[in-house]
Amino acid sequence: MAATPAPPQAPPKPTWDPRRPEPTFPWLRPTIRIRLTLLYGGMFLIAGILLLSIIYLLAAQGLRTGNQPLFKIVDFNALRVTSTDCPGVDNGNLSLSEFNAAISACIDHQRQAALDSLLSRSLLALLGLAVIAFAFGYAMAGRVLSPLGRITRTARAVAGSDLSRRIELDGPDDELKELADTFDDMLERLQRAFTAQQRFVGNASHELRTPLAINRTLLEVQLSDPHAPMELQQLGKTLLATNERSEQLVEGLLLLARSDNQIVERKPVDLAEVASQAIDQVHGEAEAKGVEIRGERKPAVVQGNGVLLERIALNLVQNAVRYNVPEEGWVEVVTDAQHGQAILVVTNTGPVVPAYEIDNLFEPFRRLRTERTGSDKGVGLGLSIARSVARAHGGRISAQPREGGGLVMRVALPI
Repeated sequence: MAATPAPPQAPPKPTWDPRRPEPTFPWLRPTIRIRLTLLYGGMFLIAGILLLSIIYLLAAQGLRTGNQPLFKIVDFNALRVTSTDCPGVDNGNLSLSEFNAAISACIDHQRQAALDSLLSRSLLALLGLAVIAFAFGYAMAGRVLSPLGRITRTARAVAGSDLSRRIELDGPDDELKELADTFDDMLERLQRAFTAQQRFVGNASHELRTPLAINRTLLEVQLSDPHAPMELQQLGKTLLATNERSEQLVEGLLLLARSDNQIVERKPVDLAEVASQAIDQVHGEAEAKGVEIRGERKPAVVQGNGVLLERIALNLVQNAVRYNVPEEGWVEVVTDAQHGQAILVVTNTGPVVPAYEIDNLFEPFRRLRTERTGSDKGVGLGLSIARSVARAHGGRISAQPREGGGLVMRVALPI
């Protein structure tokens, strides 16, 4: 009879704890406070010892100088006394009280001279030590704060869309290393979030475009039938316009989602060329509305994405043409390079725009005096996309009302 196999045993439990181990003595952790206390306390102690030693040497030198006799007895029998430091005692006609007074005055004078000399030399020594202490303190402070500079540089690189950068700070387990590790963990989560967002945008692009493209094809096939009833053709045209509007909305939303991120791959792009291409695309619509497009376009080369920058120019010029006056309207498109920036300015005639309505124009799905889209002039994402693209290129876009009606849109991008 075969033996019954033994039941499988449970896997052994891990012998290590994935969490960060707690120190046995937390108060012995080399924190920044303890390190700075030891550093600056040691510096003060060393400076005090040096200053005390210098003062001691200066005082000893002063005492050796003061040990010289104040006077010499030339003739003991006649009590004749001579002195180089106390010329007042050379007079042989002095009485005993006058002699003692002269000696006391000479001693006071020498003591004051020694104190003045000690004070001046001590001040010089203190000045020299102060210069050395400031230089040494500056060097040590830079060494202690160097991890902060590393963290700042990494944060600046991350702000430029490089989410793969990490600090990976080495050294003692202090507050700065804890801050760097926390920042690295945050960057890791951000990178995962942005990667998931990009994946979602790609999937949404495919899932949303496919049914709309199928609907457009079916409608176009139906409209191509010459025997279709007039009511059906009218309905097909309406549905086709609605489908086209939905496609524009989807494209605008996807472009808005992409442009909110920083531009990783950058190439030289001339704003003058971009503006000219946008004008060519809007030229037919401008002629139909009787809007004149003018302006001088000087070369202004920036580093960026040409497709997205063309979208900025196209949205601004389209808005300037569509929201214009019925007669004798004009749009002025100007490009130039000023003060290290590439400038694109689109000015147009049009209805009077209150200043308090300017900020609402850059919000998605908002138009002047309306909360949601409701006309055939667009989907309400043009200026939102333009602002997102400008921010992604490190620039900014601003608008201000034009005197007499219309807007002045200004895009500034770093060269």
